[in-house]
Amino acid sequence: MSTRIWLVFALFFCQGAFASGLSDPFSTESLTSASPCSLTDDGHSPLSLADVVERALCNNPQTRTAWANARAQAAQVGVAKSAYLPTLNASLSSSENKDSSILSRIQGAGNSFYSQTGTTFSLNYLLYDFGARRANLDNAVQTLIALNETQDETIQSVFLAALQAYYGLFANQAAVDSALESEKSSLEGLNAASNRYRIGTATLADELQAKTAYAQAVLNRITAQGNEKTAEGVLANAMGMEANHPLQILPPVSSPDEKFEKDVGRLIDEAKASRPDLKAAEAQVLAAKANVAAAVASGMPTITLNAGQNYTHSSIFDPYRNTSFGVNVNFPVFTGFNTTYSIRAAQARVEASSAARDQVAMQVSLDVWRAYQNLITGTETLKSTATLLESAVQSERVALGRYKEGVGIITDLLTAEASLASARQQRVQAMYNWQIDKAVLAQAMGRLNEIPRK
Repeated sequence: MSTRIWLVFALFFCQGAFASGLSDPFSTESLTSASPCSLTDDGHSPLSLADVVERALCNNPQTRTAWANARAQAAQVGVAKSAYLPTLNASLSSSENKDSSILSRIQGAGNSFYSQTGTTFSLNYLLYDFGARRANLDNAVQTLIALNETQDETIQSVFLAALQAYYGLFANQAAVDSALESEKSSLEGLNAASNRYRIGTATLADELQAKTAYAQAVLNRITAQGNEKTAEGVLANAMGMEANHPLQILPPVSSPDEKFEKDVGRLIDEAKASRPDLKAAEAQVLAAKANVAAAVASGMPTITLNAGQNYTHSSIFDPYRNTSFGVNVNFPVFTGFNTTYSIRAAQARVEASSAARDQVAMQVSLDVWRAYQNLITGTETLKSTATLLESAVQSERVALGRYKEGVGIITDLLTAEASLASARQQRVQAMYNWQIDKAVLAQAMGRLNEIPRK
């Protein structure tokens, strides 16, 4: 086998080694965001809010999909950059031939057998293309920016879902505690009614009404406990676990502080500067504009440097060598109006991308406004429920005391107990709703990942 054939084989194997040794020669992996997964717990200790969020980010398929899409687009940036480098190709051919032509038989040679081998090397280097490569690279980069921002948006959505599930669990646990307190209060009222009926200072109707209220309190407690179990499954699912996975969750250590920016106009402006979905939409507009430039450049000439060498060896004639070197200018004179309509399509996509960006900007404004108003309402509700609970506790104590002393009526006691149960539930819900409302506002601002996970 000739030296040139061995050289082709050597190039083939070296190419594999070169590709494996330089898996990312353009360093495109650094263009993507870091993996959202950063588990720090040992899997056995009780989980804090930070642990819950980290498990959700690691295990949720949405975050893995967004990250994989960003890495795939980063590789497309490498593809676009490769157009700036020359390409070198090598080919090898080998054949055994049988010549049974009429001329061969006339010459008395019968069937003629011969072998032939050939090697070819070719080099192509695009010197100038009127900006097509630059436009394609810009498109790839802007699309990558959009996907990176989409990944950030996905992370914040998963983050918020984990927060909601976390606070939802403790809201339901607190509801169980509240239901137990209400059940205890109803039992105390029932005991008081039974004692008064036994000594003849109350009617049977009093005792029956107290029993009904107690039965309702028990039913409310059972319902609350069922809701707590459901909330456990929701939280496990948010962390990427089976719904029946046993959980050990640490309660939140922070309480509502009512500290947040009061100027909603300023919040909207800040959100427009930081919301990842709006940044992604803007990047899509720039990518679409790059597509217009690429479509225009596709109708322009290209200048390419070509070089090649061919060597052919045959058993019936002398070796043949050919070396070429030159410059090729290709000018698309007529493409059947392909370029014309490609440009028009690309321009229309710019308009569509711009409209989509403007729609996202409007949605950002609405999201911030709605979240801000909900937080304001939640803050006032939090203050109101504190006063409501305090007065309901006092009212129930007074009603129970009056009824035990024989100067109160059962309806007043049952009404006070029902009001207290409602006040406890509203207080619990208000406390955890406030935490969620603040997180929703942070997400509307594009800053949910800045919330301390305590």
